Amino acid sequence: MGLKRRPVLTYLGYLKSFTINSVFCKQRFVRGRRHTIFTREREIRVAKMVNIPKTKKTYCKNKECKKHTLHKVTQYKKGKDSLAAQGKRRYDRKQSGYGGQTKPVFHKKAKTTKKIVLRLQCQTCKHFSQHSIKRCKHFEIGGDKKGKGTSLF
Repeated sequence: MGLKRRPVLTYLGYLKSFTINSVFCKQRFVRGRRHTIFTREREIRVAKMVNIPKTKKTYCKNKECKKHTLHKVTQYKKGKDSLAAQGKRRYDRKQSGYGGQTKPVFHKKAKTTKKIVLRLQCQTCKHFSQHSIKRCKHFEIGGDKKGKGTSLF
């Protein structure tokens, strides 16, 4: 019989965290009783500001290149919704006439930020590829670099 590792002792008792079917759980043992807290996901740390250079040397997976080349970096933006799409035509037909709002309007928005998607264009073959990075409150491309011991303001 090997030694079992005990959870970390906190001021409220033993604390243990784990996942069950991708649901994040925290278990606290206080005076011999087990208290389990279920949460939807782990606490996500969001960066305040991200600054990315205008060019980046990365792998191009196009047939012509298949090597590391210089890429031009831009931010991906969603295109304008098409009025001719089947779902939009169906929605407009249902909304027309009397009767008010016919479909439910979603109000329970949980996220305060979106994941940033970089659009990389190879400068040799002009091939586009996309790369997603973490969530952040403020994002800029080609901003001033912060030196050691200096501030931007």
